[in-house]
Amino acid sequence: MNHIIIGTAGHIDHGKTTLIKALTGRETDRLKEEKERGISIELGFTYFDLPSGQRAGIIDVPGHEKFIRNMLAGVVGIDLILFVVAADEGVMPQTLEHLAILDLIGVKKGFIVITKADLVDEEWLELVKEEIKESVQGTFLENSKMIPVSSTKKTGIDEVIEEIDKLSNSIEQKDINDLPRLPIDRVFTIQGFGTVVTGTLLSGRLKVGDEVEIFPKSITSRIRNLQVHEIDVKEAYAGQRVAVNLSNVKKNEISRGDCLALTGTMKETMMLDVKVKLIKNLDRHIENRTRLKLYLGTDEIMCRMILLDRDFLEPGEEAFAQLRLEEKTVAKAKDRFILRFFSPMFTIGGGEVLVANPKKRKRYDENILEELSVKDEGSISDHIESLLKAEKDIFYNIKEISTELSLLEDKCLEEVKKLEIARKATVFELNREIYPIHETKLNELTKTITKELLEFHNKYPLRYGIPKEEIRAKYLGKNKQKLGDMIIDYLISQKEIKQYKDLLSLPDFTPSLSDEEKELKEKIIRFLETKEYNLTKIEEVFENNKSINKNKLEDLIFFMINTADIIKIADSYLISSNKYNDARSILKTYLLENEYITASTYRDLLNTNRKVAISLLEHFDQIKFTRRDGDKRYLIG
Repeated sequence: MNHIIIGTAGHIDHGKTTLIKALTGRETDRLKEEKERGISIELGFTYFDLPSGQRAGIIDVPGHEKFIRNMLAGVVGIDLILFVVAADEGVMPQTLEHLAILDLIGVKKGFIVITKADLVDEEWLELVKEEIKESVQGTFLENSKMIPVSSTKKTGIDEVIEEIDKLSNSIEQKDINDLPRLPIDRVFTIQGFGTVVTGTLLSGRLKVGDEVEIFPKSITSRIRNLQVHEIDVKEAYAGQRVAVNLSNVKKNEISRGDCLALTGTMKETMMLDVKVKLIKNLDRHIENRTRLKLYLGTDEIMCRMILLDRDFLEPGEEAFAQLRLEEKTVAKAKDRFILRFFSPMFTIGGGEVLVANPKKRKRYDENILEELSVKDEGSISDHIESLLKAEKDIFYNIKEISTELSLLEDKCLEEVKKLEIARKATVFELNREIYPIHETKLNELTKTITKELLEFHNKYPLRYGIPKEEIRAKYLGKNKQKLGDMIIDYLISQKEIKQYKDLLSLPDFTPSLSDEEKELKEKIIRFLETKEYNLTKIEEVFENNKSINKNKLEDLIFFMINTADIIKIADSYLISSNKYNDARSILKTYLLENEYITASTYRDLLNTNRKVAISLLEHFDQIKFTRRDGDKRYLIG
């Protein structure tokens, strides 16, 4: 069954509350001050059953301009509006402001109820109808039905109920399988139960026992009890007015404007990328960096509007902007909002959230404007793809995408699979976490790495390549190390690059020596072998070849180390491979015949000094050839 919320809107004292009482038999004004003054101050809530058997929630919003925040909190999640105009007064200032707000907030369904019709004659009523018709032109209420009623005499009420029932059948079903979100519009306590919050459940479902979080305050709790229309339920669904009894939370910790959702499913923000539209009848333009009041969900926040493609926004115009907030909030792409001046207080426009957790944007950046244009017109898949393309050196997993976009993980995975099938993304799995990487980013990463390798090969033609860890840290260092290694291994498997030992190079690169370099190589080997088992400092090799360019000589030494013609011990000592293999063989032979060896014994076997013996033994420990225990070494394996 589809769950619907009906709302009222219109000028103060035009009979909204009386109309609801005529429809439901219930009084929505509950405060003493409301009853004494005869006006609605706070939101009123009730429900009634339609002829079709469907139960509809109904929200009564205040009409006075001083309580516009309360009105804005009430229209969140409304499916159908009863737009109220009193026959004896006609269209008034708050009539027009409420109409502009409803249009900007994206309400699609509704009709007009002309109240107090019994107080005027037919001729006057026709004049009021014409005035209303002119006022709603170009809005969602254009061509909507007008029903004159007398709430006190109950005339026209049946026709109102019939129209509600008819329109309710055409209201789009809400996605109960989405992540649940409940913008909080009331907080109170009930003795014996504790803290209760209420709101309209915008999406998904909530269950008794769910672990929930109050955003953006990061307060965690558990649902102790749920009520829908004053009836205890085990589960509440999108489109219902819900009262949530929370455990271990105090009333003063929560306020209107907070949002209840499952733990960890939303991300707080101080900025929003938006598409904003000014109302047509505004008498001034809006400058870049204007300070405004933002109404988002049930929240009210001061912000500055940064226009991204112009310096002024004229009445009736639309533009991309970034709202920089003075307090934290949470939002989701496609959320609607209202903007108002705060002194004097009046509505200037509103719009739609495009990116709920953006970075600070530069103005007049064509790439940013193109990205926002895609998000403005695009589907969920487009939003995911756009996120995957962003942050060239950061890769998101499915859980992070889910939190960033406030989407179910299963929905994100479903969309990612579509991108994978379309060859727009490559999927990596690390410890059961799925990381989709967009082909654009993967291609850019490949180009960047191969470009650096090419430059390195040109500069150091005798070196086999750049250490793998150096490439990973430089280009993938903001991600988990294992993910970085996995991506590099993927590039190797695709033959974009190749690996030799711990070095990366281009696939077709192989260092080779000229005849002159071959002669120098043999000279170095002969020099090292004259040292027998005594280790030789690299500086000594440089000193023995002063006529050779030091950089060229250094490259040749790197080459010889990689080809194992010479062996590097510790950080700066060299030994010829022949002498190294002999030293290793002597050590192994001794340990096969004896349980262990000491540095002194090894020194004597090599006929060298203690420092050399210890350096070689520490090297063999490091490569897991031997194992040290105190001053003794044992053969491994």
